[in-house]
Amino acid sequence: MRLLLVEDDERVAAALVAVLGRHGFQVRHARSGHEALDALVPDGSDPYRVVLLDLGLPDRDGFEVCSRIRAHSGVPVIMVTARADIRSRIHGLNLGADDYVTKPYDMGELLARIHAVARRGLATEPAEPVSQAGPLEARGILIDRERRRVSVQGRDVPLTRKEFDLLALLAQSPGVVYRREQIFSEVWRSGWEGNGRTLEVHIGSLRTKLALPGLVEAVRGVGYRLIPEQPAG
Repeated sequence: MRLLLVEDDERVAAALVAVLGRHGFQVRHARSGHEALDALVPDGSDPYRVVLLDLGLPDRDGFEVCSRIRAHSGVPVIMVTARADIRSRIHGLNLGADDYVTKPYDMGELLARIHAVARRGLATEPAEPVSQAGPLEARGILIDRERRRVSVQGRDVPLTRKEFDLLALLAQSPGVVYRREQIFSEVWRSGWEGNGRTLEVHIGSLRTKLALPGLVEAVRGVGYRLIPEQPAG
């Protein structure tokens, strides 16, 4: 499995490369954001299955690097950083990161997370999970599943890959409650245990970006539903 490690600390990188190599990874080490973005340009080689991205880079902020990666590639990204505050975690996930690991971390946990996001990436490579049918329309929102574009009353709304898939899933059946387990199975291709905060962040981001705070309702202890439009009168 090819992995791109983006880390400017040579000692940290050397230790990670050694451990990852022993676990069967082919690691390319990028020391800056610029080098990381260059490494992701297709060159005929096997694609990277995971990007391990440190946020404290010498030439540009890791959040910017994540945003630029996500604009051009669906490769899973794990942010690795000493920033433990929840706002940084939320910001990273909103930019399209698939996971967020705080230093210091347990190496066994990091390996497990790498394998988990790699499996999710494989599950979505042939086609996005909920984008195979025609367009959907609900509450003034037009969801073009073929082009993966969303507009609200004619206004284009840029969404991350997971935000789009989450919205498209809920919009298939407005009013129907989707269980958390079902959402993670269909959108993330994984179990939901321990990932509740990730789902909350993506729901909150959808409400904000669509400027429809009452669009998605949390059903306590069950999951979420898209509120159907109320009939006039």
